[in-house]
Amino acid sequence: MYLRDLWPSQREIAEAMGQHLSRAQFQSAYAEVFAGDSRWQALAAPAGQVYDWREDSTYIRNPPYFDGIRPEPEPVADIAGARCLAVLGDSVTTDHISPAGSIKVDSPAGRYLIAHGVQPADFNSYGSRRGNHEVMMRGTFANIRLRNRMAPGTEGGVTLHQPSGELMSIYDAAMRYQAEGVPAIVIAGKEYGSGSSRDWAAKGPRLLGVRAVIAESYERIHRTNLVCMGVLPLQFLDGESAETLGLTGRETYAVEGLHGGNAKEVSVLVTNPEGGERRFRARVRIDTPNEVDYYRHGGILHYVLRRLAA
Repeated sequence: MYLRDLWPSQREIAEAMGQHLSRAQFQSAYAEVFAGDSRWQALAAPAGQVYDWREDSTYIRNPPYFDGIRPEPEPVADIAGARCLAVLGDSVTTDHISPAGSIKVDSPAGRYLIAHGVQPADFNSYGSRRGNHEVMMRGTFANIRLRNRMAPGTEGGVTLHQPSGELMSIYDAAMRYQAEGVPAIVIAGKEYGSGSSRDWAAKGPRLLGVRAVIAESYERIHRTNLVCMGVLPLQFLDGESAETLGLTGRETYAVEGLHGGNAKEVSVLVTNPEGGERRFRARVRIDTPNEVDYYRHGGILHYVLRRLAA
């Protein structure tokens, strides 16, 4: 038996609706189905091959993925002077990382929408506004159950900006680091990114300026998604973790020895607030030759666009 045998025919559908349409009648009725009714046809639509982005839209915005892109990728460089956005525990899922659910009034995303004239009753959900990167990046790491060890006693997307020590949202800290020209990293435990695969669990951190994640282990698809967004997945060596290495997130981090993305291990230099230094080794979890190409290009979006242009 084929699936088509289980699917009702046009005549069966018509009969179920109390109608008896001939083939000619059916074809006549549906010949212009994609033309829409008069209301659809009355909608104003721009002409041309390029989408007309509306700057006042709170649903669809032009994302900055290709801002400043050049015909050829820049050489892969080590990461220097990075600050930690969050130190997370085990089994942090993509639900913890990516924007999901309702938008709270007092959240960064809620404040953004209110500033753009949207009333709380019209917030809708993160899913309905996934075409607006400004909303989605504000909802990244904003899950109310996220626990950041950098800010003990808190729950939700909260962190301590370094070196000021100010308590603020992860989004606000990320924007301050970007304004200061400081790259960001995330430290995590086992099974980072577990759960269902979500593209915004990788897109969001990239837009927040996260250059690398150092975790004890990864969910397979999320690790790939990080590479595809140009975020470097590093893994602690067996038996090591943030706890065993005494990492608090208040330090400055440098990732050295990437060798154009070909390195299997790198050296991570950690400088504590008092100026003391220590190093540890971490595995580079760029696992396939294709992933090396994606990472060299800054992510799969840049890789595909350059291939098309070539």
